[in-house]
Amino acid sequence: MKCEAVILAAGLGTRMKSSLPKVMHALGGRPLIQWSYLACASATGATPTIVIGPESDAVKDALPDAAYVVQEQRLGTGHAVLQAAAVLKGKADLILVANADLPLLRAQSLEDLIAVQQENEGPLSLLTAESDVKRGFGRILRDDGKRIIGIMEQAHATAEQLAIRELNVGGYCFDADWLWEHLPGLNLSPKGEYYLTELIELAAGQGQAIGSASIHSLDEMIGINTRVHLAEAEDALRRRVNAAWMEQGVTMLDPASVYIDADVVIGQDTVILPQTHVHGKTTIGEGCIVGPSTVIRESTIGNACEIRLSVVENAHLEDHVDIGPFAHLRKGAHLCEGVHMGNFGEVKNSILRPGVKMGHVSYIGDSDIGEGANIGAGTVTCNFDGAEKHKTIVGERAFIGSGTMLVAPVEIGRDAKTGAGAVVTHDVKADAIVVGVPARELRKKR
Repeated sequence: MKCEAVILAAGLGTRMKSSLPKVMHALGGRPLIQWSYLACASATGATPTIVIGPESDAVKDALPDAAYVVQEQRLGTGHAVLQAAAVLKGKADLILVANADLPLLRAQSLEDLIAVQQENEGPLSLLTAESDVKRGFGRILRDDGKRIIGIMEQAHATAEQLAIRELNVGGYCFDADWLWEHLPGLNLSPKGEYYLTELIELAAGQGQAIGSASIHSLDEMIGINTRVHLAEAEDALRRRVNAAWMEQGVTMLDPASVYIDADVVIGQDTVILPQTHVHGKTTIGEGCIVGPSTVIRESTIGNACEIRLSVVENAHLEDHVDIGPFAHLRKGAHLCEGVHMGNFGEVKNSILRPGVKMGHVSYIGDSDIGEGANIGAGTVTCNFDGAEKHKTIVGERAFIGSGTMLVAPVEIGRDAKTGAGAVVTHDVKADAIVVGVPARELRKKR
């Protein structure tokens, strides 16, 4: 049976108190809507249709490949699904409906729901959970034969109904023809909305079977309505992500203090130390030591690297690189194999070729540092003249003395040396030694 998914994402999210649409708030480095999109796409094998409000350009920008329908008037969940009829009617046997504000709902739970409905002779099945933490969900009402006969919303439930532990999580799978036939007949609620849940009572009244599937873990039912909920979901996701990496051979001494985005990839036998944050589409190789108190963002880290108390942003480290403590790699930094970068160094838009040693308290910007070169403490590439940036080139095995100012554009030849405190304003030829302010070549007496 072919199944198409509808994701409800038109809510204003006023309780978030934000100018950003609720479904665009980040969770694990992704917008909330992306979590629902990926789960539904995985469960159905098809591109989901997302129901959005009229002011949701940000959502389209985040997921340009999705299909969209607009709910011009926010008249409830039933009305929202009805907006998808024009594009989905006749295209599928089953319709999966999910809420964008349930980002932790696993694809496996949705697959289980679809499987239940495929075997169900009735028109629909729904996701449920057994929990003492109610989260405002409606209670599943069953008759003496344990058949589902309705859903009672928490606000209208009796004391006896409030004690029911089986909750309606908010995921549904419908027989498509039955859904499109009955959606237009929903009754307007006292709040002026059309509720999708009315279909449960309608199907039960027809004497039809309503199936149910249970979610795999209770964190899947964390709905996002406030920033408090968002923080709760972030905590649950962190535990889920970190546990998955530890099961794949990554060591974390204190996983509660490690923050890893969902798109990060980490190799076996890497150790992530406390208070480390790894964001974006970062890749970390095997056998690395990262942290403590380190931030890595949108970077590629090779094998057997060590990064201590440092910040790495949009950078590339090849194998056997060690940096820190208190190093800062900025956009475009590329450290080749075996590079050592000591404490309080900064590199931006530069390549440090294999074996470069950059001790400490130095700045390398817009530069190409040759293989085996030594960058002394306090070296600064003066790459900006107030109007434009210029390039510095340091040749192989060059020795840059402590406190050297390299005023770009400038090129230091291979095996050349600069004396401590030199201010280099002109190119230095290979094997030469320059000293002073401004630097002049030191000539040997004959």
